[in-house]
Amino acid sequence: MNIIGNGVDIVNNARIKKSIKNKKFINRVFTTNEINKSKKLDNKINYFAKRFAAKEAFVKALGEGFRDNINFNDIEVINDKKGKPMINISRNVKKFIKSKFKLQKYKIFLSLSDEKKYSIAYVIINKN
Repeated sequence: MNIIGNGVDIVNNARIKKSIKNKKFINRVFTTNEINKSKKLDNKINYFAKRFAAKEAFVKALGEGFRDNINFNDIEVINDKKGKPMINISRNVKKFIKSKFKLQKYKIFLSLSDEKKYSIAYVIINKN
């Protein structure tokens, strides 16, 4: 295994509870698919908190943060058929990875967890 980056982020769920009351925040941070999926859920706070943490952890794994035209909406958290969380990235981020790491093939690993007060995400980017 050849790890090229890892990142972790923890979020206070109360902060996200306050933030998601603002539609501009939701539209700036989350993709249309993420927003649509949230409409079917009871616990929107932890749902959004985990996704926010995942996006922050991902850019930390890149070693860049949100700059070089990388935005929250360039990163989408989805789940496979069994519920495993995964990250989809935009062409923009793929181009960034190709340029920075000189890679075409890589794998992104994501782990999410939450409790009443906090949500956490851990990301590893691995050279294929």
